[in-house]
Amino acid sequence: MIELIILVVSAFLFLVITIWKRKSPAKIREIAALTNLHRVLGLSVEDGTRMHVSLGSGSLLNARGGSALAGLAMLRHITEQTSVSDKPSVASAGDSALGLLAQDTLQAGYQAAGVEELYIPTTGRVTGLSPFGYAAGAMNISKNENVSANIMVGRFGPEVALLTDTSDRDHVIAIGASDDLAGQSVLFANTPDILIGEELFAMGAYLGAGVSHAASLTVQDILRWLVILALLGGAFAKFAGII
Repeated sequence: MIELIILVVSAFLFLVITIWKRKSPAKIREIAALTNLHRVLGLSVEDGTRMHVSLGSGSLLNARGGSALAGLAMLRHITEQTSVSDKPSVASAGDSALGLLAQDTLQAGYQAAGVEELYIPTTGRVTGLSPFGYAAGAMNISKNENVSANIMVGRFGPEVALLTDTSDRDHVIAIGASDDLAGQSVLFANTPDILIGEELFAMGAYLGAGVSHAASLTVQDILRWLVILALLGGAFAKFAGII
């Protein structure tokens, strides 16, 4: 019952705030990794190099699917921005369903840019069906396809060290985010540009994917404060002997 109430309240807040954001531009703090991503996008098109978007090996059929969806939203924006480049962006995934969605997202990006005829299905790939198998296959893309930036967003564990090491050896810019603590720790130690915690889900808002993404950030903040107030209220009630 509590979960249902939270869902209903969240949906209502999301709807109201989305309508409000359409009339008032969002004000969001600067995140260094996403500021650098904007710069990297422009440089890759100018240099005629590829951007490699790694979506991780997470499944869309469990509770960890949120990070994969965040990665797909980012891929959609990057594809639209780099669709006219001599070297279009490449996406890799470690799950078959995620790989199919990556191809569909790439095609949608080309359609939005008005150059659907330039879309190449093989730019979306499944490089392995196990975490380390996926990372080994994704390493090959970075090494052999004139990649200037590795954007790693999704479900990554310790295997992400293979990708960060390859990026470092080949002097490739690396930007990473993971919903796994082991993956976050590896990225934090090996990547100068990393998104921490829920910053992973803020990418759409920062990349200008739409007002709904900006509204979702506000809803997250409201829910976070409600949880804090509930914890403080419970602690006070316990201290006062009410419960």
